[in-house]
Amino acid sequence: VGVCKQEMLQKKNAVLVDGVILNGPIMDSKAGEKIVEEACKIIMEDVVQKADAVTEKVCEWQAPETLKQILDLEMRDTGECHQKILQLCRDVIKYSVKTNHPRFFNQLYAGIDYYSLVARFITEALNPSVYTYEVSPVFLLVEEAVIKKMIEFIGWEEGDGIFNPGGSVSNMYAMNLARYKFCPEIKEKGLSGLPRLVLFASEECHYSMKKAASFLGIGTENVYFIKTDERGKMIPEELEKQVQRARKEGSAPFLVCATAGTTVLGAFDPLDKIADICEIYGLWLHVDASWGGSALISRKHRRLLHGIHRADSVAWNPHKMLLAGIQCCALLVKDNSGLLKKCYSAEAAYLFQQDKFYDVSYDTGDKSIQCSRRPDAFKFWLMWKALGTTGLEERVNRALALARYLVEEIKKREGFQLLLEPEYANVCFWYIPPSLRKMEDGPEFWQKLHQVAPIIKERMMKKGSMMLGYQPHRGKVNFFRQVVISPQVSREDMDFLLDEIELLAKDL
Repeated sequence: VGVCKQEMLQKKNAVLVDGVILNGPIMDSKAGEKIVEEACKIIMEDVVQKADAVTEKVCEWQAPETLKQILDLEMRDTGECHQKILQLCRDVIKYSVKTNHPRFFNQLYAGIDYYSLVARFITEALNPSVYTYEVSPVFLLVEEAVIKKMIEFIGWEEGDGIFNPGGSVSNMYAMNLARYKFCPEIKEKGLSGLPRLVLFASEECHYSMKKAASFLGIGTENVYFIKTDERGKMIPEELEKQVQRARKEGSAPFLVCATAGTTVLGAFDPLDKIADICEIYGLWLHVDASWGGSALISRKHRRLLHGIHRADSVAWNPHKMLLAGIQCCALLVKDNSGLLKKCYSAEAAYLFQQDKFYDVSYDTGDKSIQCSRRPDAFKFWLMWKALGTTGLEERVNRALALARYLVEEIKKREGFQLLLEPEYANVCFWYIPPSLRKMEDGPEFWQKLHQVAPIIKERMMKKGSMMLGYQPHRGKVNFFRQVVISPQVSREDMDFLLDEIELLAKDL
């Protein structure tokens, strides 16, 4: 090393500071280009080209301690060689869950959109951060265009919005924004001196509402959960009772969160009736349409969100039904007077100088909680440009048609029982093994049935044939929740799902 350093210092204009030679780059760009090229080849072969291959496993299950040894997770003083790094890339892909597999039904996202993937490759390579026009001119304009189009589908004439890292964060933004609108002084004075604030959400709302109330200092006890009907929809009459109760208690109601597409049952709250109550009592109406918002793209199914135009804010995640790629989540706000910026701005002088040489209204970072922010709108934009609105609409319509096909097949098969008729892409059902079919309905039957889904899930995971979620819910024992999203999914995959459950449970 000493000889090399001496040779470097003998070169013209060589500079040594604190024992470090500063001339020339430290990175080997040729070696870097080679690793990127070869790793991209692995990604193409092992991920992209196998995205629709049902012959591949959904997952290569390993127990945590075994997987730790396989992956060799230890970081060392010296770097690994080129081939070892490539092997690590292969191993990471091999032992990761293939969420783009046609038989991955586990979550509210799945599948692969190739245009979105290209957009992600571009943004990962460019490594932009979206806060000022000077550092992110293209992506700020793209976000503006996408938000404008999403606002049109909600039915607002104007509005504002911002992309966030997840629907949970969008819900938190909305809760904080509604509180700021109710009492703007909170931004400077904080919680001291404020009345007891109360918000309302259905029993079926996403758990992020409790998290947001906790995080913002509102308190989970001040989230009043409203009863739902047998389908999981908020009951408007119960909402009004709880608003009146909060007022009698001397509390200050300020927000109602309705849900358009609940996580488990896929229920849509009656937005028009809820909006009526919000208008009467002067409450901010937020609609968590993280899951169900994409139905707005479909002329056939947008009726599910009837009345959403009356909301003050909407959370909508294109990374779910529309496959924009995690993460792609927007908070959209009807108010166009700069409320978002007023609520969140900190006016950092080193970023948001007002004497720049261009229109500083394009420096939108001051209406975000984040500083560094990913250009998530770009993948949705490129996909939308490629497919058009009709292409996105076809995805929604096909997913819901496949869900309907599965429902009808479940009705035909002995041993399968629906919880309820779905109105969206969530199909919830029990599988009753032959040994339980003649058993009398009662506590012992339900106790035994409760154990069936976890066993089937373990077997499918270890086999790698598919992934399907299960859960207990509001007094009902474990049942499967199958969600149709990916365009790679076919009618044959629906048939396979039912056949595979029967096969995996034949000895139960």
